[in-house]
Amino acid sequence: MDTLETRELRYFITVAEELHFSRAAERLGIAQPPLSRAIQQLERRLGVTLLERNRHGVTLTGAGQVLLDEARVILDATAAAARRTRRAASSTNRLTLATKAGSNHELLRKLLDAHATEPEAAEIDVLLCGMGEQARMLRDGRADAALMQQPFDALAGFDTEDLLTEQQIAILPAGHPLAARTALTLADISDVPDLPIARWPRQDGTYEPGPGPEIHDQSQLAQLIALGHTLAVLCASSRSWLWSAHAAIPLTDASHVTTVLAWPAHSRSRAVAGLVRTAAQL
Repeated sequence: MDTLETRELRYFITVAEELHFSRAAERLGIAQPPLSRAIQQLERRLGVTLLERNRHGVTLTGAGQVLLDEARVILDATAAAARRTRRAASSTNRLTLATKAGSNHELLRKLLDAHATEPEAAEIDVLLCGMGEQARMLRDGRADAALMQQPFDALAGFDTEDLLTEQQIAILPAGHPLAARTALTLADISDVPDLPIARWPRQDGTYEPGPGPEIHDQSQLAQLIALGHTLAVLCASSRSWLWSAHAAIPLTDASHVTTVLAWPAHSRSRAVAGLVRTAAQL
């Protein structure tokens, strides 16, 4: 029998993330015995071992990793269906657009201003989010569309419309010797002992190993650069939020970045279609 219940998928995801039954049970607000029974029943029904249990703890099997990935997609889709159904029942013509806080303010303003002039344009609620959160918001229904960037954001499962392609720049403390240069290369900034490159979160929320600080939001990044603790590689449009304590130097050999409007490929929303038409005309 291949039917999966959202409850047991939620249980499994929690155990897989905690890799500890007691902590998972506490997080779920249930006792450990029924949680263990639910996972065992799930394994029997699927006919596979999802978790290896020993005196050292719990580890995921290959099959367990597959189910973890798929279960997250399923629960996101379930949450999205509920949210979009509620919005569809509303008489208001509006949509939610997710964008990374501080990202390309000028482009966002142009998109919103142009869309507002369209006949029967939907009202747009702008949802500011952290780095890399737009994809999850689209998948779980918190957002109807999002501004995202290639090649950095994962766009699988989304349709997109290109909006702007731009150069990348290095943002450094204004007093650093490299700030006096008119241009830099990636090699110039790859190994600066006193100025490690800031590390951004990956799609799974983890960070690549390295000496640079882990960045959680734009305000933190701006402060660390101003203090001379890090440098960052960002799109040229990031100049709009720079402080006087920052310097922005073009990177001549860095790949260009394209900002796109993204939306779920299965979307049938007229409000989203209207925003996409505006984006195509920009």
